[in-house]
Amino acid sequence: MAGSNTSNQLTRKPLGRPSAMTETVLGKLQEAFAFDCSIEEACFYADINPDTYYVYVKKNPAFSEKVKALKQRPVLLARQSVINGFAEDPNLALKYLERKRKSEFSTKVESDTTLTVVQPILQGIAKEGVIDVSADDDN
Repeated sequence: MAGSNTSNQLTRKPLGRPSAMTETVLGKLQEAFAFDCSIEEACFYADINPDTYYVYVKKNPAFSEKVKALKQRPVLLARQSVINGFAEDPNLALKYLERKRKSEFSTKVESDTTLTVVQPILQGIAKEGVIDVSADDDN
């Protein structure tokens, strides 16, 4: 009789509900995250509650790192598409350079005109005695 007790223990089913995080669900989550979906969108696509996702990530922190990496995929693909498009569209190449190497290729001229415009106005007002510009500038 003692031996039959041991075999019953080996064939017992785990208690509680089965995990909703099946291989299919994990695959759907990863697919959604590779499209830079939010957690809510990915959970909707995988047909799970976001709470289930958060519980899983808390128990499996490595999955969170995988999600972070997957979310970079669209940026990499977009960058690759831009770079590959240079040959067909020189304007695209120029736009890229204007943003990436502003000092060399930007068409915008950045200047600080604040002091050159405001300072003479303040000095004129100060001459009229309206304000005192000799006050400490540390305010």
